[in-house]
Amino acid sequence: MNIIISAGGSGGHIYPALAILEEFQRREKHLNILYIGTHNRMEKDIVPKRNIPYESLEVYGFNKNIKRDIKNIFLLKKAYKKCLRIMRNFKPDVVIGVGGYVTYPVIKAAKKLKIKTFIHEQNSRPGKVNYLVSRFADIVGVSFKSSISSLKRAKKIVYTGHPSLDGARKTKIVDKTSLGFIKEKKLVIYVAGSLGSASLNEKMMDFLNSDLHDGYEILYIVGSNVNLEEFEAKITNKKGLKIVSYFDNLPGIMASSDLVISRAGAGTLFEIIGLEKPSIIIPSPNVANNHQYYNALELKNDNVIEVIEEKEITKEVLSNKINELLNDQEKIKALKKNMSNYKKIEPLKTIYNIIKEIK
Repeated sequence: MNIIISAGGSGGHIYPALAILEEFQRREKHLNILYIGTHNRMEKDIVPKRNIPYESLEVYGFNKNIKRDIKNIFLLKKAYKKCLRIMRNFKPDVVIGVGGYVTYPVIKAAKKLKIKTFIHEQNSRPGKVNYLVSRFADIVGVSFKSSISSLKRAKKIVYTGHPSLDGARKTKIVDKTSLGFIKEKKLVIYVAGSLGSASLNEKMMDFLNSDLHDGYEILYIVGSNVNLEEFEAKITNKKGLKIVSYFDNLPGIMASSDLVISRAGAGTLFEIIGLEKPSIIIPSPNVANNHQYYNALELKNDNVIEVIEEKEITKEVLSNKINELLNDQEKIKALKKNMSNYKKIEPLKTIYNIIKEIK
């Protein structure tokens, strides 16, 4: 079986694409794969390191800069022609798009050559490219049921769930004591994405410098874009607090925690659900289509997460919600019961079966 997969720009697209590829590698004895990504974003480094054949395209997102956007039109045409050449040589049975502007010429070329296509949307509000190419795809898979109403031009839509749901279930648990935390104490993990959030870190400062968190321990992941030394220098109460820039196996340490405080990126949300961890979700207000808010809203309506908007954050609000989710056993039980309803969803198996059907 020959598969071309394309995703780019952010880990939110790239890692689900890699999870789909790994599922095919596990199930298919005779598999040829090719990944098409950008020439300058993070996938150009991540994918080749996994010994996956890689082709790059020079394309950029449109940003209302007239000169750049005119240039990008020509680059898209060039990328489209390159995709046609690649596909005529590689002869894929199916082409898969998992988000990012790089997927537009890929899916369009597959449509031109009458190659079967599948695209996957991770967020509740579809990205611009997935919205555009949904009309070309044979089948669209979605992580959130609310996405279905936003993709009316699609031929067929299937609710698959998010691939990170499967990944979380198979994660290797990290022993929190290996990081210096006390086994008998409850652990709260804070993470605002791999890069971090300066605005949210600023909001959290009052809470961290108070004595409101003395009853439990905290792993605070500031993000790789934040200066760790400068941030630590502003913290006066370091009791039970460990601050790091980045944690490689985030699902593994979340599995050892009692509560997670996070942004509303789709991948992290479904990792939390897969691990059945109580959580406080603070959607980023600075993302396209406000999709993090809508990601969180659907799951809040399912009563599997608690949501606080960034503008509502104070040390008292945060402390009260943390204490509730650490100590209210009825609340914790209800959240975990609702999260357990997601056990019947098998995203990677569903996606694999869909693609095998359309091949």
